[in-house]
Amino acid sequence: MAQKLDNQTVGNIGLYYVCYSLSRLGWNVMPTARNARGIDLVIYNFDASCKLTVQVKTLSRRPAVPLGSHLDHLYADFVVICTDVATDRGPMCFVLTPDEVRDRAVRDKKGKRHYWLPRANYADEQFRENWSRFGDG
Repeated sequence: MAQKLDNQTVGNIGLYYVCYSLSRLGWNVMPTARNARGIDLVIYNFDASCKLTVQVKTLSRRPAVPLGSHLDHLYADFVVICTDVATDRGPMCFVLTPDEVRDRAVRDKKGKRHYWLPRANYADEQFRENWSRFGDG
């Protein structure tokens, strides 16, 4: 991609790529209100007997995921990390649970002591494009 994308556009690419991927599995996908904290998607199966929530973290390239000064905001059923959205490679997603994110997060040793999820801690084959973790919609 020739131009630099702003943060909102980067976020939209990841959000709608995850919507597309889950829709292909048969899930009904509803994005939440823009800029709402926490939950980005509500998904439900064909007869609404199963409902799940998803938080999407989108990165333009492949850096660590910033998680903030605490980890109590990770309360969706799944966290999908969508990387490389501003590259010619195109999006790559990693599907984790909030507990898996918390277990792999690291904390700054300086400054405001924020939490981060280093690429090496989430870019694992068990999570890469593992949409099967959601099951069929």
